[in-house]
Order: sequence, then C-alpha cells, then structure tokens
Amino acid sequence: MPPSSPVRSLDPRQVPVGPPWGVVEVWPSLPSTNITCAHDPRPWRVVTAEEQTAGRGRLDRSWTTIPGSSLAVSVLLPHEELAASGLPLGWVPLVAGVAVCRAVADTAGLATALKWPNDVLVPCAGDRKLAGILCQWVSEGVVVGMGVNVNTPEAELPLESATSVRAAGAGPVTREAVLGAYLNALAALVLGAAAAARTAYADLSATIGAEVEVTQGAGAAVRGRASGVDPDGRLIVETDKGALALAAGDVIHLRASRS
Repeated sequence: MPPSSPVRSLDPRQVPVGPPWGVVEVWPSLPSTNITCAHDPRPWRVVTAEEQTAGRGRLDRSWTTIPGSSLAVSVLLPHEELAASGLPLGWVPLVAGVAVCRAVADTAGLATALKWPNDVLVPCAGDRKLAGILCQWVSEGVVVGMGVNVNTPEAELPLESATSVRAAGAGPVTREAVLGAYLNALAALVLGAAAAARTAYADLSATIGAEVEVTQGAGAAVRGRASGVDPDGRLIVETDKGALALAAGDVIHLRASRS
C-alpha cells in the first residue's frame, strides 16, 4: 500500500484576515482549542489546532477534528465590544452560526441553513451537519469555538449525519479561505447593529416557522410551532398550552415534528 499523503498544516500567512483579530495561532495538537483560548483570553485571540484530543460540542458531545481537512478554531470576543454593539450574550452562539453560513457561501458557493441554536446544515446533502459551535463565558468575554468539515472525504466523516464542503459537492476551497471569511463575517456581525445580526439569523433559520418536537433534560417532549427567538437566544415554541421559551442548555434534541 502506498504511503498516505502528508497532512498539510494550516498556513496562517494565507488567512485573509486583519484587525481586530490577533495573529492566527496554529497548533499541531491540543486537547481543546476552547480550553487553550480560555486559559489566556486575550481580546480577539484566534486559536486553531490540526487535532483536538478532547474536543467537545454542545451538551459535552464529542467533536472529531480530521487533521488537514477540517477546521477547529476558537476566538475570544471581548465584553466591551459586545456591550457596545448591544448584542445580547445569548445571541453570540447564534450569530457565530450565521458567520459560518456566510463563510462557506462566500468561499465555496454552498447554501446552508441553521438549526437552532447553531447547527449548520446543508439542505442539498439531506440536512447533514457541516459545522457546530460551542461558546464558553469567561470574565474577559466569550470564547467561541467552531468546528467545520471543509475538505473531508465522505468516507472519512465521523458520523453518517455529518457532511463536509467537499462531500456536499462544493468547492474546491482552502481551509485558510474559509477561516478568513468566517473571522471577517463574525467580526462584522459582532461589531455591527444587533438588529441586523438577528435578522440575518432569522433569514437562515430552518427552525423558525417549523413544527418541532423538543426533548428537554427531564425527557419530556414539547411539540409546537417554533415562532422565533427571544432577546436571550431562547427558542419560542407555541404549544397548545401557550408559548414556551426554551434555552439551548435545557434541550437535548430538537427535530421536525411528525404530527
């Protein structure tokens, strides 16, 4: 069997990004980019890793990073800038999802949608998951962790429910281009008008307006129509018993209702 091709590391010099972001750090391996960023939360810090040995997503679910073909990045958004923009902290994870959607659209022409709170899905690939986001609040601001499958071949994807830019038939695109577009979009959304960011999320949402079934931590299922997202980032579900505001941390599963 011929030897496998060497993994090409992310080249920070090829990432098209500038202020307010700091230098793009590229680590060969880390337990978690979020942990590293949170340990030294400098404003606008950017931490990437070719491999994560303990990467996690929402609800402590594992997140696999494929070296050389996927992208794992964590950044620090300072409290001062978030406060100045008027963007509520509960909306930061949602806005990060918008930034991912814009990045893959701009660099690869791939249309995506957002499943609340911030799963990035590819409709043309059967709503498979392209990217996920995990935020961590620290005293200096918000650490936003993002993982996206860029050039991962379909056979190497960790789950059947996952996809990549390449597997969805888009591209070709470099990880450097996707990272730069993501960082630029995220900064523009965070530093811009909060109302515009909320509108951008609603325009990309596959959840708002849909009939949904939500499983909460206690195992109880809630069924109803997702009518919107409140100022704290909670999903509003209109049920037979009235409107409920559901926080992402209390939701185990959200799916389209079969009824």
